[in-house]
Amino acid sequence: MPGRTDGERERRHTPDYFARLLDGTGVVVDVRPGNLVDEATAEVFAFTARVCEEVGWQFRHVGALNQPYRANLRWLARYRHRRCHRAPAADQLREIFVDPLPLLAGAEQVGDRLAVLPVLYHLLWRHELTADLVTAPLGTGTLVHLTSRGRP
Repeated sequence: MPGRTDGERERRHTPDYFARLLDGTGVVVDVRPGNLVDEATAEVFAFTARVCEEVGWQFRHVGALNQPYRANLRWLARYRHRRCHRAPAADQLREIFVDPLPLLAGAEQVGDRLAVLPVLYHLLWRHELTADLVTAPLGTGTLVHLTSRGRP
């Protein structure tokens, strides 16, 4: 975000995430625990929110994320790019995970795990498949299933 000048001091701010919602709206997200938001940070967040509003975006401040959820999001973010999508494998994964199955068992039903897991993680990132990302790190036994919305 553009710097702010307060007297002789300039403050710069780089938000943590930018996302685009299904309707095309941009969302700027800052993740910072409440106890680390001092007056200066609150001012920067307010300024960022005003700038976002002016361009038709949303601004969200999210407090501390629990450790398993944060780790899972970081992991899945690596697979967010469209290059991780392979149509035949994605179609098979959607069919296999209609009923909940352990992550690795379902992936291996589609084919070589090294080829299939990036597609599976991409579908988790896109919320086409779902799993419990909050209580434990993703693992071979994590139950995965098709979301209620199914296909994109």
